[in-house]
Amino acid sequence: MSDLASEPELSLPAAATSAEPVARKRPKPGERRVQILQALASMLEQPGAERITTSALAAKLEVSEAALYRHFASKAQMFEGLIDFVEQSVFTLVNQIAAREPDPAGRTRKLVAMVLQFGEKNPGMARVMVGDALVFENERLQARMNQFFDKLESSLKQSLRDAAAAAGAVAPTVDAQVRASVVVAFMVGRLQRFARSGFKRLPSEHLEASLAAILA
Repeated sequence: MSDLASEPELSLPAAATSAEPVARKRPKPGERRVQILQALASMLEQPGAERITTSALAAKLEVSEAALYRHFASKAQMFEGLIDFVEQSVFTLVNQIAAREPDPAGRTRKLVAMVLQFGEKNPGMARVMVGDALVFENERLQARMNQFFDKLESSLKQSLRDAAAAAGAVAPTVDAQVRASVVVAFMVGRLQRFARSGFKRLPSEHLEASLAAILA
């Protein structure tokens, strides 16, 4: 993965270290929206976190709930902001891999590693990706994440079909469909285990050996 741009992280701003009181500045246009999404992602990174309420989110930011709704029409829209971040980050890197890696088998391995490393570096996003953070939220949010993995599966099918054809497979398209489904299930399973272990079981654990077994 050294030839790829580093996976994006939705990190929180560094905390002030001075003991002296700091005058509160008015956020620039759009800055408050980012702060809200950063705070939501941070709360999702807490192992065993319960369903996040707008009241708790507002308290973390030290603003009123009404202030949140000046920037987002609903909590579902806040989660959509996180999903936008996941989609844009991951598929930017998918396109980079496709452009830079001519070997279809290499593309497949790099795509899987990238997705799992993205989740590993962004634990809150991993919970969104596998739907743990979306339970009891608007059902359209889970539908969007389903579409996200469907799109990843389509990207994998192309690489796997090319690899199967190069290996002389009798039915490369069928072979690619089966393998892509298995690979996506593997990715989702690794991210779920990561989220449900309190972020202790890393998605990248024994990754090369696992991919060798799946893609043999």
